[in-house]
Amino acid sequence: MVSLETPVCDFDQPAIDFSLPGVDGKLWTLDKCRGPNGLLVMFICNHCPYVKAVQERIVRDTDELREAGINSVAIMSNDPADYPEDSFENMRIVAQRFHFGFPYLYDETQGVAKAYGAVCTPDFFGYNHDLKLQYRGRLDASRKETAPADVRRDLLEGMLEVARTGQGPREQIPSMGCSIKWREG
Repeated sequence: MVSLETPVCDFDQPAIDFSLPGVDGKLWTLDKCRGPNGLLVMFICNHCPYVKAVQERIVRDTDELREAGINSVAIMSNDPADYPEDSFENMRIVAQRFHFGFPYLYDETQGVAKAYGAVCTPDFFGYNHDLKLQYRGRLDASRKETAPADVRRDLLEGMLEVARTGQGPREQIPSMGCSIKWREG
């Protein structure tokens, strides 16, 4: 398992459109996912210990962001041939178990992850109401283990600022996680 950090936020980079199947049986696009104040695009998977450490916090924080007008979407881009825990059926099971209040989508070709420049799981891309990038940081201080309950909620605070002002914080701490499992060739 290779651990990577996300790059620094490339402010105002536009969100990239997609059309991906969700575990709910629907086809989702960027426009269907966005909220009135923005969109959080998360690249996650089922097997990564960094994601497992924060699954419940992701659900908690995305629920709060929805109340602020920012919708969320999770995209799984790993190759399930090498990582069976990341299969579409297991994605469905995880979404149900953790009560995901957001679409969980399968990027089978890995084209969406490549277009976004996603490097690891979790990798967070926070967009304002104009779908311009304003946040590319961590959820909180969790790594492979869940951080204490009283840690700063970096992603939530940053995205609430985006909801209020359209601008993200200038200081952001990169997310860290497992590398995306790219197909060979």
